[in-house]
Amino acid sequence: MNLQSGDPATDEARITLDSIGDGVIRIDVDGKVCYLNPAAERMTGWLRQEACGRSHLEVLRIIDGDSRAPALNPLTMAILHNRTATLSANSVLIRRDGAELAIEDTAAPIRDEKGTLCGAVIVFHDVSATRARSLEMLHRAQHDTLTELPNRLLLVERLTQAVSFARRRRTLLALLFLDVDRFKQINDSLGHAIGDQLLRAVAHRMSVCVRDSDTVSRHGGDEFIVLLPEVAHVKDATVCAENLLASLRRPYQLENLVLCVTVSIGIGVYPTDGADGDTVLRHADLAMLNAKRRGGAQYQLFNPRMSERVVKTGSVEFRAG
Repeated sequence: MNLQSGDPATDEARITLDSIGDGVIRIDVDGKVCYLNPAAERMTGWLRQEACGRSHLEVLRIIDGDSRAPALNPLTMAILHNRTATLSANSVLIRRDGAELAIEDTAAPIRDEKGTLCGAVIVFHDVSATRARSLEMLHRAQHDTLTELPNRLLLVERLTQAVSFARRRRTLLALLFLDVDRFKQINDSLGHAIGDQLLRAVAHRMSVCVRDSDTVSRHGGDEFIVLLPEVAHVKDATVCAENLLASLRRPYQLENLVLCVTVSIGIGVYPTDGADGDTVLRHADLAMLNAKRRGGAQYQLFNPRMSERVVKTGSVEFRAG
């Protein structure tokens, strides 16, 4: 692909490449840049006259978006293996000015009329907007719209992983099932807008109370679940419950109102209170209802002697582990 002007066919090819929206970069067999089209200039931040003669690794800096480690450059792979190469998923282009673009691409070797390898070419395009939309859709699918906490779907995923991990390592995990006491009265007397503000405030305080490795999830309505994926002793779960009780009973300033609420918490521990996540969660739910029957504003550990005749309303079965 000699893009020097003078030959009509070459000029036509250059005009075509200069007009397309995808970035195009050509290198020689030594990895030196021979050509960038205007789209590649915009995406890399390198002008053609500045980039030509430089290593493609300097002009086309690519990292893994997750690990932030340098990614295998497809141009390198196309030259090395003499075949088409593509970027790994979630690759990010680092522009000359340090800005980042999510890109997708294909690189291919270039051979002369005798079939001899003489370079490689890459065609790439910016997928930042598409990738951002995908991430946003995934976030919405896995998070509660009111509180932005993980929803049941994401909790199930994390609970399944936590049970599998605890089973392999022979460790404990705990689930705290939390319900706001007399929340229906607040909603009925002050309106759903205040009720929603209260739930968001409760969610925020809960998130502050736990470790980064823990998960606070909204189960629905005024019910929340805390997953403690690794605890050394049952006491670790009760200490967490005590911290939540203390934090959540502090007054809430909502618009021109000051509200004081309490919560009831039930605690289930794996594997003591169940051989799978679903069972532990149901037992934590039962312990929470027992705490509520005792007047609320307290936590209860699950005990097999707790009445199995407690009627549970609005419960959702989880399948985990």
